[in-house]
Amino acid sequence: MFKTVSASLLTLAIALVPAAPREAVDNEMNARIRKEGKEHSHILRTVHYLTDVHGPRLTGSPNHKAAAEWAIKQMTEWGLENGHLEPWDFGHPGWLNERFSGFIVSPVKDSLVGEVLAWTPSTKGTVTADAVHIIPPTGPTQEDLTKWIAETAPKVKGRIVLVGRHAIVPVTFTKAPLRRDDEDLKRQYSAEGDAPPQGRRGNALPAAEPGRLSATAVAEQVDAMLVSAGAQVRLNDAGRDHGQIRAFHNRTFDVAKSVPTVVLRNEDYGRIARLLADETPVRLEFTIVNRSYPEGRTSYNTVAEIPGTDKKDEVVMLGGHLDSWHSATGATDNAIGCAVMMEAARILKALGVQPRRTIRVALWSGEEQGLLGSKAYVKEHFGTYENPKPEYATFAGYFNVDSGTGRIRGASVFGPKGAADVLREAFAPFEDFGVMGASTTRSRRSGGTDSTSFNEAGLPGIGLSQDPIEYGSYTWHTNLDTYERIVEDDVQKSAIAVAAAVYHLAMRDEMLPRFSKEDMPPAPAAPAGGQ
Repeated sequence: MFKTVSASLLTLAIALVPAAPREAVDNEMNARIRKEGKEHSHILRTVHYLTDVHGPRLTGSPNHKAAAEWAIKQMTEWGLENGHLEPWDFGHPGWLNERFSGFIVSPVKDSLVGEVLAWTPSTKGTVTADAVHIIPPTGPTQEDLTKWIAETAPKVKGRIVLVGRHAIVPVTFTKAPLRRDDEDLKRQYSAEGDAPPQGRRGNALPAAEPGRLSATAVAEQVDAMLVSAGAQVRLNDAGRDHGQIRAFHNRTFDVAKSVPTVVLRNEDYGRIARLLADETPVRLEFTIVNRSYPEGRTSYNTVAEIPGTDKKDEVVMLGGHLDSWHSATGATDNAIGCAVMMEAARILKALGVQPRRTIRVALWSGEEQGLLGSKAYVKEHFGTYENPKPEYATFAGYFNVDSGTGRIRGASVFGPKGAADVLREAFAPFEDFGVMGASTTRSRRSGGTDSTSFNEAGLPGIGLSQDPIEYGSYTWHTNLDTYERIVEDDVQKSAIAVAAAVYHLAMRDEMLPRFSKEDMPPAPAAPAGGQ
């Protein structure tokens, strides 16, 4: 009897506790957003201009600036206001490859497939020379490396030099899935607690053993040796299957500190290496024309907005990075992210919305060199939780897309559980699109993508996760990253969902919840050696 009464009283007490207020989602507006996004999409036209017309968009290059200026012009034509380029100090000249060709001259005649490494010099016209293959030591002492360099330098003078072992790339029998599993995503985005970090993470180089040189230190000395010894061209192995090439940059950004450098597809590098291993002389020919742009030391973030009304000083942001690597036209990384966010803003402007908060689009540069553009913007406008600027208090969240053409599947927000609850409700009407919710992260460590620049400052960065499609396996940073890899239905759905979520945050009575003073995670320690 007592247990029954106690249970009844407990049930009554729970019933009397007021339930947390549900988000007031504007279903009528969501329906209008869906209709506009599906029937009048501009995404493919936008990505065409950013890729086919203005790609690739390497930071500091005239291509990037032209793409940024086109984006401002286009958003202004759509009715966005205050379109402008915000300069920041890149500190390096711009660079562009204008022409490249490579051939085997003997013992056979064939063309070679490769990509030029950024911030490396041109050849002196067309160069034809014998090939030589060198393999630098791994983890040597300085004494060992000095001896190897002394023995190797005479062999590379006037030669075209293959540097490093040929990578054996095995056949992949089990392909990566193109979509993420719905049930897995529902569990991830409905659970409390931290979500996996959003964005891409590079593989850190292993630390050198005491007394031995790191891979970076070895590479620096090998580069210096090739320059001083008079090598004509350096060739690197792309090390990927089916002709994929990833070509990044000379780490010094100084063309005087490297020889002309080409990343050859694995298949071509392997062929030459095998011929040389058979003691068959190989003669190669290369023509490389690169150009440096001193004015590229100033780069630009691209900004436009829909002004708010009664809460116009508060700002909801959305964006992605406009810069790309140079091996292709940068379609999935990240012209499509920019096109999705521009489209989300276009949809809202086409519907004549009058948001309470200002909605601001930002397309970053310098992301590929370390989130430099977004970090500069956050520093200039917001400061940090520990040293805030006036705009810090009125920032209402930043949505980021940067993982290819796959449709958006969920969100990770830097903030308390309440922030994820708001986003979960805002995205709930789009479960039919595959958007499965939101979760939180407490990490203030930046890396991978631009939303983490906001997280690092203690602000609510919102990283949007996506279906992988073939991003990690084929298009991310490769020579295959072109317009043809865009899935139109996916990106239309992403733009619609983002437009609805942005509108929701722009219209709420309160800003997105943030960590309290007691709960704010500490700022990450500065990297060794400073930054």
